[in-house]
Amino acid sequence: MRYRRTASYIVAIGIAVAVGGGAFAFTSSNTVPASTAGAGAGTVSGYTVTNLHYALDATTPANIDSLTFTITPAVPNTGSGKVTIAAALSSGGPTNYSCTTDTTGSNVTCATTSPQLTAALLTGVTVVAAQ
Repeated sequence: MRYRRTASYIVAIGIAVAVGGGAFAFTSSNTVPASTAGAGAGTVSGYTVTNLHYALDATTPANIDSLTFTITPAVPNTGSGKVTIAAALSSGGPTNYSCTTDTTGSNVTCATTSPQLTAALLTGVTVVAAQ
């Protein structure tokens, strides 16, 4: 009886060593390539939006088909320049719309027909611009 108890302890210790060794084998095989990370600082200046106009749909004037405005400084119409608007709504939303700039980068047009923006629900517009 005493021999059985000792044997079961030895078997239990052997299993624990095998499991522990197997877990170590899996964790010691990870290879992480060298990489670079960093942080920096820079000046972030804002944009000025003026002359905001709403173009109403000719058939259904309760619908807003587009928004146009002037932005300063200009946002390039090619490359990394991007302008979007977030239309805050009294119900649902906000809804984001992509915008385009003219060749000068100062005049922005945002189509608001997909999904259709309605004048009754519009409570505010947030312009997000980046170069």
